[in-house]
Amino acid sequence: MKSPNLVLMAAGLLLSAFAFAEKSADIKEEKMNVIHLDKRDASPFGEFQGWGTSFCWWPNRIGYSDSLAQQAAELFYSNEGKNLGLNIIRYNIGGGDDPSHHHITRTDSAVPGYLVKKEDGTLEYDWTADHNQRNVLLRAMEACGQEVIVEAFSNSPPYFMTNSGCSSGAEHAEDNNLKDDQYEAFAEYMATVMEHFKNEWGVSFQSCDPMNEPATDYWGANSWKQEGCHFDIGESQSRMLVEMDKALKRHGLKDVILCGTDETNIDTQTYALTQLSPAALKALKRVDVHTYQGAGREELRTLVTHLNKNLWMSEVDGGDRAGEDAGHMGAALWLGKRIIEDMNGLMPTAWITWQVIDNHISKEGMNGNKDLSEMIDTNHERWGYWGIAVADHDNDKIILTKKYYAFAQFSKYIRPGSTIIKSSPVSLAAYDSRKKQIVVVALNDKKDDQQYIIDLNTFKKAGTTAKVIRTSGDFESGENLAELPEITADGKNFNVTLKGNSITTFIIDNVQ
Repeated sequence: MKSPNLVLMAAGLLLSAFAFAEKSADIKEEKMNVIHLDKRDASPFGEFQGWGTSFCWWPNRIGYSDSLAQQAAELFYSNEGKNLGLNIIRYNIGGGDDPSHHHITRTDSAVPGYLVKKEDGTLEYDWTADHNQRNVLLRAMEACGQEVIVEAFSNSPPYFMTNSGCSSGAEHAEDNNLKDDQYEAFAEYMATVMEHFKNEWGVSFQSCDPMNEPATDYWGANSWKQEGCHFDIGESQSRMLVEMDKALKRHGLKDVILCGTDETNIDTQTYALTQLSPAALKALKRVDVHTYQGAGREELRTLVTHLNKNLWMSEVDGGDRAGEDAGHMGAALWLGKRIIEDMNGLMPTAWITWQVIDNHISKEGMNGNKDLSEMIDTNHERWGYWGIAVADHDNDKIILTKKYYAFAQFSKYIRPGSTIIKSSPVSLAAYDSRKKQIVVVALNDKKDDQQYIIDLNTFKKAGTTAKVIRTSGDFESGENLAELPEITADGKNFNVTLKGNSITTFIIDNVQ
């Protein structure tokens, strides 16, 4: 028989063990729900340059209307009020298709080219072409102000420079479509347009890429959709980059950053870089990549770092959803998750969506083609929608969606000049050393609220309060960039509640 004291001692030890186990479980659970901010693990590419959208093709569709063009410029490129605050514009220098072709059935994607082939075979520039896209460009630049960055890119050379005689692609989509003797001529075309923009309209392009998703095998002649041109990985892509570099220098544009190659697949981009010639790799100053496919974000980041280049995520969007019974937030959550995944994996200096307006409502359509007759279903249970807004031409207005506000949770508060730092799989964080400010954007795609701790212990000093902005719920009855009461820190930690199916931005000042 054991003594009472031994029994009591054993019971005490047992209770202590249970308490320790319970405490350990709490710590383990707490670690799972901590957003650790580590300023020592930051983007290797330096300061963040901003957020943007391609101008292919929505400005070509709305730019006929000064009213729609101005609405778009303010909604997307002003940072006042609840405007989006974008600052990067990817301007599409159209190749222009054969005037006798009428196979493109979208109302927005037949982008005019500036170089015209006359009946006698001579070429001349038509600087009145592409008025619509240019109308939106100039207004967006004014709305944005000094932070604006403009990049020029091409989907296809002019049709008369191609093997198929069609700017939507080759007869066999896996074949190169730029004629072998037209590389220099195409580069000359791109540089001539860029020089004219600078001299005539005051548009100084920061960068240019003469290729778009060049390794893909879906740019076929007589496509219903858009311009496109295949360039083989290796020799063909290398030659195009070298000729573009020469043309920029001939036209006094040596400060323009030559970038590429805007592959649609992250892993393809990584491989394509390894196949560039030494001359092309030297000419290439920045890697632009799309993230529609592929998974090797860290691998590409590592390679680009090793090559001592900069890195942009230059295009993505999708018609998908996320969340649990998320309603209007489904598409918004998908977009937020993609931004977090891309930014944390690639740590690029820019994140650029495909086109902010992908759908148009119009009874008349354009160029003989039809648009939608009514608003898209933004609350569909199974799929989302492309774009973050819809242009209603019949009522002269731009209709915003929850994806717009999801994007704004990032773009309005993580600003150019800040640095992306490591945080967590559910968040994106940036530190602005000039403002001494931390911004954390956190996403909860669960139906129930989630408790998290924002941990700032790697910083010497941190403010004691945080501003809170949130988007959640239905479009009309929910929150759209709603400013919530400030929260108070516990030491260098902030205990936060992430509402179910929401995106929340936290702004902490006085951080050193």
